[in-house]
Amino acid sequence: MTDHPADRDGGPRPASRPRAVIAGASGFVGRALTRAFEDDGYDVYTVGRTGSAVWGDAPAIGRLIDGADVLVNLAGKIVSCRYTDANRDEILRSRVETTRALHTAVAAAETPPRVWMNASTATIYRHETERGNDEIEGVLGDGFSVDVATSWERAFFAGELPATRRVALRMAIVLGDGPATRMLFALAKLGVGGPQIDSWWFPHRRYRGIGARPTGPVWSSWHRTRGHQRFSWIHIDDVVASVRFLRDHDTLSGPVNLSAPGVSDNRTLMRELRRVARMPWGLPAWRWMLDPAMAVLRNEPELVLKSRWALPRRLTEAGFTFQFAELGGALDDVAASRRPRARDIFAG
Repeated sequence: MTDHPADRDGGPRPASRPRAVIAGASGFVGRALTRAFEDDGYDVYTVGRTGSAVWGDAPAIGRLIDGADVLVNLAGKIVSCRYTDANRDEILRSRVETTRALHTAVAAAETPPRVWMNASTATIYRHETERGNDEIEGVLGDGFSVDVATSWERAFFAGELPATRRVALRMAIVLGDGPATRMLFALAKLGVGGPQIDSWWFPHRRYRGIGARPTGPVWSSWHRTRGHQRFSWIHIDDVVASVRFLRDHDTLSGPVNLSAPGVSDNRTLMRELRRVARMPWGLPAWRWMLDPAMAVLRNEPELVLKSRWALPRRLTEAGFTFQFAELGGALDDVAASRRPRARDIFAG
């Protein structure tokens, strides 16, 4: 990763290689994309709390982006937390404000990036058990997580940037050595890897709408899914391959679902996790068990209780081939490639 593209006088250096700017590169996905772009021959610069430029330093961000070939924005507070009022506000702010800062830099650039890919989320779609949601005919949901996603995308697609192709990466849950996968593996190995079953629980206001256009009810509700809620996912290698594909295919713009075609359901997910973790049994967990447990873990049961069903229509119609199209093979690969410090937790 290169430190900065400016010479001693503060001007851009002549570029011998294409430049990629990755914002929010310190996370699980960001690190994988940084390695991939470097392997592809790019000089990679980062924007974050540390890196080639830091948030709040608009001139430095502008110098990085002016002349860049590709911009990827993954910035935003991790959603693996309890949705307290402070966390809710920071989840929204960290996505919208960083996207706006990059938008300002792209609009002002003399030579703007030819493509800007901005993270979004497949959670933008409604709780769905009957049919998959693609980018063309999918139905958006309501409430906190959806409002964060729609506010994020509005900031991204605002205004005219005629020289820059924009792609919103609606990512499903990413399987790899990241926080969501580690939590799921831990549940299976600890013997609580049965299905997660939605049920009545005391209503709360953590999932109420947020932002300039809040949607949905103020109080939480539940769905009688009996552990058959859909689980959309994507392997980290296919995230990297999708970004490369979108970078190199100039005809693709707008929202794109990054989700494997082989959508699972919760019961199948937990059965596959038990198989990979070599745990022959797993206790089921109802919401009345999950919500207090997640409160202790400072997390939310929405990760496993919402029925997410996103289909990668635009990628597949454009000719993209998934390396990991089915859940079992993806989990086998993740288990085989885990870092030693994480693998020790699941040693059989």
